[in-house]
Amino acid sequence: MNSCADDCPCAAMTTEKLTLHYGATAAFRDVSLEIPRCEITALIGPSGCGKTSFLSSLNRLTDLVPSCRVTGRITLGDLEVLAPDTNVVALRRRIGMIFQKPNPFAFSIAKNFALPLREHGVREHAEIEQRTEAALRDVGLWDEVRDRLRRSARTLSGGQQQRLCLARALALEPEVLLLDEPCSALDPISSAKVEDHLQSLKGRFTVVIVTHNLAQARRIADRVVFFWADESGGRVVESGPVDALFEDAIDPLTQAYVRGQHG
Repeated sequence: MNSCADDCPCAAMTTEKLTLHYGATAAFRDVSLEIPRCEITALIGPSGCGKTSFLSSLNRLTDLVPSCRVTGRITLGDLEVLAPDTNVVALRRRIGMIFQKPNPFAFSIAKNFALPLREHGVREHAEIEQRTEAALRDVGLWDEVRDRLRRSARTLSGGQQQRLCLARALALEPEVLLLDEPCSALDPISSAKVEDHLQSLKGRFTVVIVTHNLAQARRIADRVVFFWADESGGRVVESGPVDALFEDAIDPLTQAYVRGQHG
């Protein structure tokens, strides 16, 4: 599996004055951030402040929304993400996405891996099997499903399905993983398993996660970005190391939010 090389730049991704509109309505405005490599960055803030829209813009899933318009700049290393000639399929291999609700394909567990791997150019059966096993081990699922690989992925529990979706993304060896509230539909035990495996990926992958669970953000994140919305749309109020933002936030809005007084 991929790991973050020592000679990589400190910031895995950057955004500069990134703004997103749905029609005439701004989801967020002028977001300039550095997302450090090999760390977990949590996006927090109340519903409707642009967190998920920001996350989706990073691998251009926003292209799939007809009314959506994105301006500004996103870079992944030397790649200009928003450039017209960017290969979006290749981009989404480098930047994987895991959604709020588990979305395994309606195929066998094995085919959930074989299909995307083949679509991205991995043809050798032995390599597909190796990547599948490695990814399932990464999320602690191999021993639970190794004898069920030919059965439908939809027979798994909700927590297992979400870990399978995470493993499926890992099998493509991405550089960045985007997660949109991956634990919101899970019970506490399943959520804890997902959190544990996300933390085990530190040092190997850059992770950006949207969460409304402030305790979760504090447990797993290295850095936190606090979004807020006003009449002009969502914006970043404050960002920084997790302990600094929760214990010594500068902006009064941030202070109130992390104390549970707003949102």
